[in-house]
Amino acid sequence: MPIHRRILVEQGTLLFSLLKWTALSAFTGALVGASTALFLVLLRLGIDSARRYPLYFLLLPLALFLSSILVRLLAPEAEGHGTEKVIWAIHRKEGQIDPKVVPVKLLATIITISFGGSAGKEGPCAQIGAGIASVFSNLIRLSAYDRKKLVVCGIAGGFAGVFGTPIAGALFAVEVLFLGQLLYDVLYPSFVAGIISYHVTTRLGITYFRHTLTLVPALDEWIFLKVLFAGLFFGAVALILILLLEFIERLFKKWSVWKPWKAAVGGLLLVILSLVIGESYLGLGLSGIEQAVRGEGLPAGAFFWKSLTTAITLGSGGSGGILTPIFFIGAAAGDLWGQMMSLDRGTFAAIGMMAVLAGATNTPIAASVMAIELFGPLLASYAAVACVASFLITGHRSVYPSQIVGVAKSESIQVDLEAEIGQIVHVQRIERPKKLLFILSGLYQRLRGIQ
Repeated sequence: MPIHRRILVEQGTLLFSLLKWTALSAFTGALVGASTALFLVLLRLGIDSARRYPLYFLLLPLALFLSSILVRLLAPEAEGHGTEKVIWAIHRKEGQIDPKVVPVKLLATIITISFGGSAGKEGPCAQIGAGIASVFSNLIRLSAYDRKKLVVCGIAGGFAGVFGTPIAGALFAVEVLFLGQLLYDVLYPSFVAGIISYHVTTRLGITYFRHTLTLVPALDEWIFLKVLFAGLFFGAVALILILLLEFIERLFKKWSVWKPWKAAVGGLLLVILSLVIGESYLGLGLSGIEQAVRGEGLPAGAFFWKSLTTAITLGSGGSGGILTPIFFIGAAAGDLWGQMMSLDRGTFAAIGMMAVLAGATNTPIAASVMAIELFGPLLASYAAVACVASFLITGHRSVYPSQIVGVAKSESIQVDLEAEIGQIVHVQRIERPKKLLFILSGLYQRLRGIQ
């Protein structure tokens, strides 16, 4: 085939693909944006209705019991924190999602969060968006691969609509599937779906929290080191959250009783905890996030108590997402770091939000971009350093065990590539440390010879 004809064929095919995915992702984004807006309105109504009663959280055992029954009887795929099930469906079922998941997840999450369950609102939106995209792709008979791409667009639309971050939402959907890899062929349709979803939700009256930081110190070597060490601290906080989630979930799994009874017991534990430490660590925790980012301060142990209430809620059988609690945990950890190091608490609360997100979900790029969308461009350099440091220090772990390991975080660590994070085995290499000791020993002998 002549070169000019080959160029025309290639460019024509690419143009057709671009137009095809523009139309598909835009339509998906509009559907997901409208569904996300509906969910957020219903969730707000549920929370406001429950908060009319001073001791609303005493109904947590009943709320988690009902939520667990709904999921168990009607749509078992809706169990847990939403995004994890979608990742699993993409990797294991080629993006096939039961349509019943959408209404069941919506109702179960509203019940859980309204009465004080510590969970997030993004997981249900991601699962609802993915479910809508899956149904739509089956209706128009897309191939298995195209269905997976459209489901990723549904996730992007869900995250963009719930947080008001269209670019970060799209990047998160593409980055969260694999540790260390990006699906570049899904990047453009994800951006389109995220942007359309965001505009639809805003047109339907949904508003978002943003706090543009203006008093950020100039980046020099000392500030760089402070932010780097802060990133390591945030990575440790993310690791604590991951291990706590795994531990609580294992405890409830070992208990051989009907799942709804486990959820009721989890609700009872949350009631007892709330009577001891207060109600601040229940529900979404949005007021605590805003308080920390504005520099108004949180209790020193806030990040741990929120981690514990979230682990109990999701581990026992409650329904909801994980990212909103991660934002609270990160903001509380950043507030604590700023207080300990005599730094601006609001600035480090914002950095902590994004860095704990990056470490807990293995999404440093999306988290860095989200920092810009939520807090302004002045935070970009600090957030990027802290996010990457946190991402590296948490190791090959995640709040999403179905993530596929694409690369090892260090060449000195042997990891089962292409395996799910929940199933990998780590082996610490010793060749490099031995080689380093050999070099140091040889250098020492030479210095002795010179003397």
